[in-house]
Amino acid sequence: MTDGIKWLSDLGSHVEGVVFARGLSAGELAVRMGGDPCEATEPITDGEVEHLGMRGGTYGVRGDGVVRIGEAAGWAFALEYGDSTGTDRLEAIASHGVEAVHYLPMSARPPARFHYAKNGVLTCSFGIGEEHRRWGAEPDFLLPELIDAQVLHPDGSKNFPPSREHFAAYRKRALGVLEQRFHLSLPRTVIGERRLPAYAVRGTPAMRVGQDPDHQQIKAWAVAQNLTWDDTGGGVPSDIREAWDDHIVRQDSRGTG
Repeated sequence: MTDGIKWLSDLGSHVEGVVFARGLSAGELAVRMGGDPCEATEPITDGEVEHLGMRGGTYGVRGDGVVRIGEAAGWAFALEYGDSTGTDRLEAIASHGVEAVHYLPMSARPPARFHYAKNGVLTCSFGIGEEHRRWGAEPDFLLPELIDAQVLHPDGSKNFPPSREHFAAYRKRALGVLEQRFHLSLPRTVIGERRLPAYAVRGTPAMRVGQDPDHQQIKAWAVAQNLTWDDTGGGVPSDIREAWDDHIVRQDSRGTG
């Protein structure tokens, strides 16, 4: 029995999205997302991503983006962290006969979103829980399956979940449509102990221990501020990186004020 993807409705990780691609290897998917084919990390866990020195985005400026990659059930997959590229590059990922499915949990700004592209064309998209509002070259691409699963009424209007059904279960029914239609499966262990190679797909995160040129300076500042520094990942912890960036911004504003 496979893990499927319905469990993604309860995704509590800091994963920002999952890209599935059929017709590519995992390494080729990373390259189409912007990764350097010669710059994969040693396999790392989901929790170790925060030690890669990723910088967050600011107003009008993209932050760093990283993906961890693997293959399952005939699809390559990329778990997205930070300011990744799945949304921007989905049509390019799906070029030359490739299929691509993009799932965005959107934990801070629901609803979650689904996108499907093939042969370089965005075919069908909708929000999970808002399946009656669909767009793309073929917005009704999954309409029969959504009706069969009682996610939508036969006329395509929204079938609100019964009062006895928690909305989380309703979301799983919608994800079940995608799982069955595309035969998607993602091992739950990718969010636990499983190690996967990672690639930088946007920006210049410190992808190896000691690569960050500010590492020692930031560590000395953090110690002086009595901030907890976890050395297990080797890089600058993400919370300290954010505090350091804020510190630099305040310094710059005082210098120019």
